[in-house]
Amino acid sequence: MKKTFKTIGKIASGVITFTLFLALIFMVVIVISSKASGGEPQVFGYQLKTVLSGSMEPDIKTGSIIAVKPGGDMTRFKEGDVITFQETKEKLITHRIVEIINSGEHVMYATKGDNNASADSSPVLSENVVAQYTGFTVPYAGYFTDFATSKNGSLLLLILPGILLLIYSGFTIWRALADIEKNIKTSSPTIDETTTPIK
Repeated sequence: MKKTFKTIGKIASGVITFTLFLALIFMVVIVISSKASGGEPQVFGYQLKTVLSGSMEPDIKTGSIIAVKPGGDMTRFKEGDVITFQETKEKLITHRIVEIINSGEHVMYATKGDNNASADSSPVLSENVVAQYTGFTVPYAGYFTDFATSKNGSLLLLILPGILLLIYSGFTIWRALADIEKNIKTSSPTIDETTTPIK
């Protein structure tokens, strides 16, 4: 029974370590791609955006990272599609299209957040659409990436892998020494304390 629990513990520890390692790699890739492009992080042609409001909950939670696909014909969208558009120079919004409005040569979209009671006050010109939401979201990861792309966060990400490596190395050495000590104790010959009288 002890062996079974020990095996389960080792497997669980390995899974947790692997998951944390993958999460760290993912975040490092986001930060590096963000710094390299000088703007939004990109992975395989998809942009990663942080959601700052709950207007699209429950599907997209506040603080999530979402993947959007930029480019293409911005007049192609249909009712029900979720788009990311420029509301102002500094503000992007991701909402669902509830109506398509054709006005002469222009195509406009009436949009609404799934969690909002009413549609957005102004329709969106197709020229102001920057990307389409792909359906990929990582809940709450945006809080981390916002910190990671800041000056202090970037510095921490440079130092953190080294610290984690040192801790892991120390733990591995400690376990190896403990195993060696255990093996020495179990393999030591027993001393017979009985004495033979001297003739």
